[in-house]
Amino acid sequence: MKKIINDFALLICMSLFVISCNSTQGKNLVIEKPIQAIDTTIVPPQRIELLDSSEAYWKNKLSEEAFTVLRLKGTERSFTGEYWDNHTDGVYVCKGCGLPLFTADTKFESGTGWPSFFKPINEMYIKNINDESHGMVRVETICARCGGHLGHVFEDGPAPTGLRYCLNSISLNFIANAKIANK
Repeated sequence: MKKIINDFALLICMSLFVISCNSTQGKNLVIEKPIQAIDTTIVPPQRIELLDSSEAYWKNKLSEEAFTVLRLKGTERSFTGEYWDNHTDGVYVCKGCGLPLFTADTKFESGTGWPSFFKPINEMYIKNINDESHGMVRVETICARCGGHLGHVFEDGPAPTGLRYCLNSISLNFIANAKIANK
């Protein structure tokens, strides 16, 4: 008799499970409480070691567009990048190697159509190189760890630095709500 009751209880449970699965088929499930973003704290490195990788490595790691900009010093068209109009708190890291480069609180609206920053997280995380390509004299900004082309820096930015790091969105990844440790 006990076995019959157990079998009957199991049959009822299985029937209820099948009925509940069928009742949500084709419908969107509603989550009553939204998932909260985790507050990520990024601890920047104290020193930078050059990441020297082959062209084949970068072609495999990056999209064609990212490879063109980061490795071949290309430029994305203004007002087309993912982050030019981003106003979310967080940290911008190098798409090539993940080195944290800029925080959202140093980003400003330059009107150029590219994300612009007035100050990097740490001066040693970027390198500025004279660039005389395309008949212009500019200063190129690259990632100090992987050498990826980020954009250019100009001396027409806001206080306190007077600098405008005009960067390609495709050279960056953005970590929303991230903070830099000890900042």
